[in-house]
Amino acid sequence: MLRKGLDENIEKLKNEMLLMGSQVEEAIENSIQALKEQDIELAEEVMEEDDQIDEYELELEEMCTRLIATQQPVAKDLRTIIVISKLATDLERIGDHASNIANMVIKIGDEPLIKPLIDIPRMTDIVTRRLKKSLEAFVNLDVELAHKIAKEDEEVDVLDEQILRELLTFMIEDPKTIRQAMSLIFISRFLERIGDHATNICERVIYMATGDWDVSY
Repeated sequence: MLRKGLDENIEKLKNEMLLMGSQVEEAIENSIQALKEQDIELAEEVMEEDDQIDEYELELEEMCTRLIATQQPVAKDLRTIIVISKLATDLERIGDHASNIANMVIKIGDEPLIKPLIDIPRMTDIVTRRLKKSLEAFVNLDVELAHKIAKEDEEVDVLDEQILRELLTFMIEDPKTIRQAMSLIFISRFLERIGDHATNICERVIYMATGDWDVSY
């Protein structure tokens, strides 16, 4: 009976964490959609909904703490609960970065964009795919997939550096672009950090499966 109760509670934790993940993915996509369409109202919605993501994290933390205290799980069960708690923190921080992107969109406002948006949407596609796949690795306890997705972090870093160099050139050539270029640089950096958190999730999945924090790709 105790085993069944523990399994059911862990499954509930997983489901709640995946719901949080879906909301975070939507926040990323909406923040960049707001940028592409210069939709201030959508950007404001992303910022407002960040409070819900914060609440998700607090609820999951409380559920994990209560489960450890009352069920005293060991071995793989304990690792799973610890990982879910840490994943909730990663997802909350990703939500913060999406909110930060939305804030930059509001700062840019309706002024004409200084360049076509090409690399930022590419970065967004990569980091959202990596986030989805990292959560898929969690659901299926797929260590091979977790290793694969973790290795792809360099692609995001390269794009971030490329965007930085290009926007620095804009600022040097025309100081009037500095304000907007800085906002776009921040957006790129927030996306890069989202990619880092996707890597964190993969590393936590590997730990959950193997019990080893010493992850090498």
